Amino acid sequence: MSEWTAPSAEEAAGVADEAARERLLYLRSSIDNLDAALVHLLAERFKCTQQVGELKARHSLPPADPTREAAQIERLRKLAEDARLDPAFAEKFLNFIIDEVVRHHKAIAYQATNSNNELRGETATSAE
Repeated sequence: MSEWTAPSAEEAAGVADEAARERLLYLRSSIDNLDAALVHLLAERFKCTQQVGELKARHSLPPADPTREAAQIERLRKLAEDARLDPAFAEKFLNFIIDEVVRHHKAIAYQATNSNNELRGETATSAE
């Protein structure tokens, strides 16, 4: 029967390094999966906000709704606190999304206005 000997410091470091590398790969794989899920969720969200923008344009509603936006920010800050996520970060993230949505809504409204003008035989740049 052979006698057990403790691994050398160099051997122990190699084992620890390999375990750390494996853990790092596992965590990065999880992060990659979460990033993919976020992209798909954002795509679905923007599909909905596209429809909201079209509805607003058809009914001459403003592209932005500050009351709704403030309520959404407050709601998201609370969700962030409950999830132990920095509420200020969550607010910045939502503001970024809101800014992009409003930009899209303005573009949709502009296109709708120009389409309506063209249907009536008017042009947006008429100098007459």
